[in-house]
Amino acid sequence: MASLLDPEARGRVILVGAGPGDPGLLTVRAVEALRQADVVVHDGLIDPRVLDLAPPGAQRISVAKRRARHTLPQEAINALIVAHVIAGSVVVRLKGGDPFIFGRGGEEVEAVRAAGLAVEVIPGVSAALGCAAEAMLPLTHRDHSSAVSFVAGQCKGLAEQDWAGLAGQGRTLVIYMGVATAEAIADKLMADGVAPDMPVAVLEKGTLPGHRALRTLLADLGAMVTREKVASPAIIVVGEVVELSDAQDRLAGYARMADGMAVGNIA
Repeated sequence: MASLLDPEARGRVILVGAGPGDPGLLTVRAVEALRQADVVVHDGLIDPRVLDLAPPGAQRISVAKRRARHTLPQEAINALIVAHVIAGSVVVRLKGGDPFIFGRGGEEVEAVRAAGLAVEVIPGVSAALGCAAEAMLPLTHRDHSSAVSFVAGQCKGLAEQDWAGLAGQGRTLVIYMGVATAEAIADKLMADGVAPDMPVAVLEKGTLPGHRALRTLLADLGAMVTREKVASPAIIVVGEVVELSDAQDRLAGYARMADGMAVGNIA
């Protein structure tokens, strides 16, 4: 692959996957790109230690996105990148996880190429891979899952999307951006034929301080997210492989707590 990591080359953009959070999961190539940056256009959840890898004089521009609240719309981000590249800057577009997995990296590559400018993409450890590894949750396993699918749980027309066949026996489903719609996701999967007692895990703030790995059954997913006050960033994993993980069984804990309260009330 021809590289744009040439310190003599100016006016180019490098899309860099920052991984799921921990700076130690950056690739060597990603670090090299950051060290050459004149401008870093970054997502909102990037660890400050990652930003510190760019030269002290590099301009840092946050384009943080939250549910229903964006610093800049995607079209404006594209235009911002293009403008800085045309001005001759080395622009690093730093994206959480991997640029091409729910990162809109494809849209940004299209915009840069449409402007006739040079672009390179450096992959990153996706949230699914990083969070699952931390929780000792194998997304595939010879005895339990021979297929894995990634879907977005926070997008237009969720109810109309066809997820049939993506979850169930022998398959693993990973849902990004699904915390706010967890109850609707559970209802959708059960309506599509997934058993209510299918194991499900929620991996919150994976690889970051305060991370949690929680598990329950599909029918309890929405309730558990509410009980445990789960917050983004988090991914949801549905499948038998969840039972192999280190995730805490919160349904059992909740049941014990409920039994204790019942005994107390009787006494």
